[in-house]
Amino acid sequence: MALVQLIYVSSATEELSDEVLNQILESSVKHNSPQNVTGMLLYCGGNFMQVLEGEETEINETYKRICIDPRHHSIFLLSRERIKEKQFSAWSMGFHLITSADTLTHPAYANLCINGFDTEKIGAVEGVALAILQEFSKIR
Repeated sequence: MALVQLIYVSSATEELSDEVLNQILESSVKHNSPQNVTGMLLYCGGNFMQVLEGEETEINETYKRICIDPRHHSIFLLSRERIKEKQFSAWSMGFHLITSADTLTHPAYANLCINGFDTEKIGAVEGVALAILQEFSKIR
């Protein structure tokens, strides 16, 4: 079966606390680990951006589960493509909360995520969503 990489953005139904974000991460790891799904989740200004990687069937199941999660809405699929190898294989789910300090140290991405993710701008430039996820995956 083919490996797939899927990237989407969505909006939280309300501003999420650190505790709720930790619950989301724990749930992601719990579901993703047995299915060998890996990825990275970014949270900024009430918005999510996430990349998921794994076998097509598992990615489809994971994305369906994500789409019915009541903690977010306005889910917008930025990309879905076959890949030869995973780029986020280090985590069942990596995570980074993007802060105003991050936008200062990453000025190329500041206008795309200063007040949450700008779906139109991110989606308009091929590869920019993946570049953002890769850049923030380096911050530990």
